[in-house]
Amino acid sequence: MTQSRTSPLQLMPDDWRRALAVVAHPDDLEYGCAAAIAAWTDAGREVAYVLATRGEAGIDTLEPEKCGPLREREQRASAAVVGVSEVEFLDHRDGVIEYGTALRRDIAAAIRRHRPELVITLNHRDTWDGALWNTPDHVAVGRATLDAAADAGNRWIFPELTEQGLEPWNGVRWVAVAGSATPTHAVDAGPGLDRAVRSLLEHRTYIEALTDGDPESYARDFLTSTAEAVGERFGGKPAVAFELFGR
Repeated sequence: MTQSRTSPLQLMPDDWRRALAVVAHPDDLEYGCAAAIAAWTDAGREVAYVLATRGEAGIDTLEPEKCGPLREREQRASAAVVGVSEVEFLDHRDGVIEYGTALRRDIAAAIRRHRPELVITLNHRDTWDGALWNTPDHVAVGRATLDAAADAGNRWIFPELTEQGLEPWNGVRWVAVAGSATPTHAVDAGPGLDRAVRSLLEHRTYIEALTDGDPESYARDFLTSTAEAVGERFGGKPAVAFELFGR
């Protein structure tokens, strides 16, 4: 059950070893999650990234065949800043990801490969807090990830995965949704905030296409203000918020 918009956020569970973050595009995790991921890897936990696309349609001034490889390189560098070395791309088309069994199968396969206890994804609802329309890619990947957490443990939904050597994994205990308008839990962002800024800055080409301002000021201001706003419900400490679904 979600909390009210003013009730304190609970601490995220910490009795897990492996997490898998599944999002649509390069930079999706860096706009808010990276400080939490830095804290987790510092504590010795394993985190891997799976991206549905390479973000090839994300920069208007750069054609997709050049943009995709560049954004992949930026994503790998960004992940490394917060201690993540495993980054996979599913090669769905940026901007036109379709929710359905093909996407669920790809994400379920990734969950079976990585065998996480915690799965992380991005806001799967139609809007950002009722104020801004969400993109179809975010909605499709977020919803498919929530579904695939169960699909991964059911050998009869995608039996071809077992035939490929990917045994069912029913060990996902939680799915944590970042960017939710109704968060329930949080992670202290303070220790990882500087690295979160550097992680976002690795997406320099994308940031420079978004703003004429200084990229570092842009990244620091955005992440700091977001973390401080969450902190109002987390004892005054800057934090990363998640809506946590148990399984």
